[in-house]
Amino acid sequence: MRTTAVVIALFFAGAAGVTRTPAAAAQAGAGWTTLFNGKNLDNWVKTGNANWRVVDGIIEADMPRGFLVTRESYGDFELRADIWTTPDSNGGVLFRITKPEDPGIENGYELNINDKRADQTGRTGSIVNVAKPLVQFDSGNQWVTVEITAKGPHLTGRLNGTPTAEVDDTKYARGPVSLQAAGGLVRYRNVQIREIK
Repeated sequence: MRTTAVVIALFFAGAAGVTRTPAAAAQAGAGWTTLFNGKNLDNWVKTGNANWRVVDGIIEADMPRGFLVTRESYGDFELRADIWTTPDSNGGVLFRITKPEDPGIENGYELNINDKRADQTGRTGSIVNVAKPLVQFDSGNQWVTVEITAKGPHLTGRLNGTPTAEVDDTKYARGPVSLQAAGGLVRYRNVQIREIK
């Protein structure tokens, strides 16, 4: 009986540790700024029509089209975020946006999360209209860690550690970052950025 109690206690302790792991991992590392506090959207400016909400510490929307835009602008940086979508969803992270009141690929870069995009050269993992995906990465129905590095003209994207885009492009040098909801259910958590000096 006592052995069973110990096993049960260890199980729950382990489960609690697993539950905290993503948040704990997200907080690690010097110089990182958390853009989403897990409670509200006070650090963001909403544009468009998406029905953004915070549910259990996660940002989500299932009505297009809209963006959450940072109040700060960034030039050279590293960004990481966890994104969950369905195979039919259209999400992504935009950066160096020059028109924050109306973000889009016409005035900034987008690391796309859109498995079933009609033009597959701009599908999941690409930097739309700038860098085709290096691999076919299907993101649907799982949490995917997005990593973007922008240093001068050199832009890279990684999904779950896999390089998916790399390019040199000089169109946009600085601007806010944005989370996108452009169709289907999209979720975001652990959104952090670190400026590169």
